[in-house]
Amino acid sequence: MIIRDQFDPDLRKRIKQKKQIAIIPVGSIEQHGPHLPISTDSDIVTEISLRFSKKIDGILLPTINYGISDEHFPFFNLSVKKSTLSKMLDDICGSLIKNGISRILIINGHYGNLDSLKDFERKKKKSRKIKVLSYWKYMDREFDHAGNVETSIMLAISKNVKMNNAKKGFQTDGMSKQEISKINKLAQKSFPKVTGNGVWGDPTKSSAKLGRKIINEVVNNLVKESNLTY
Repeated sequence: MIIRDQFDPDLRKRIKQKKQIAIIPVGSIEQHGPHLPISTDSDIVTEISLRFSKKIDGILLPTINYGISDEHFPFFNLSVKKSTLSKMLDDICGSLIKNGISRILIINGHYGNLDSLKDFERKKKKSRKIKVLSYWKYMDREFDHAGNVETSIMLAISKNVKMNNAKKGFQTDGMSKQEISKINKLAQKSFPKVTGNGVWGDPTKSSAKLGRKIINEVVNNLVKESNLTY
């Protein structure tokens, strides 16, 4: 159920009738190479959250489109502070709980948001009502940035993809776990310096078919996760 489409009396009645799960997608506005739009993270997490909400009959809130993306500078990004994102979620979650929502699942769509979201989750641990789930952790493959995974998902959900502009980016093939870990830390400080073109992975062989498969896998695994007791 998409909350923005609802009417007050119907919504309050639904909340009173049974325990409700609210879903808050959190994305970002940042560069995704020359072939994907800057809205990619927000587009993907919105679609996954929509499908997930339908599966569990949850209440889907509007996506928070602004995230923490300073590491992409000087490539384009619109960034907020970690404290800003945390405070925004604190206010939204507090309001949801006041309105009778039983559980809140925050679906994260951008790696740069992770520290802020996990810190927020830890602060709210006592309430046992709030859980942060980063969608890429619910797929059986290595994640990327504007590479095969993200590009395939975008091909499955959007027409705003310029595959003619798709170029291979930084790849970790042949690197040890230690080397990859070191590179990851560097990328968190300056993604362009590590990748060159802003792409982590190879988007050139991406397909909508693979994208649909990944989405289904993620949504099904999120459903399993949502059935756990926190």
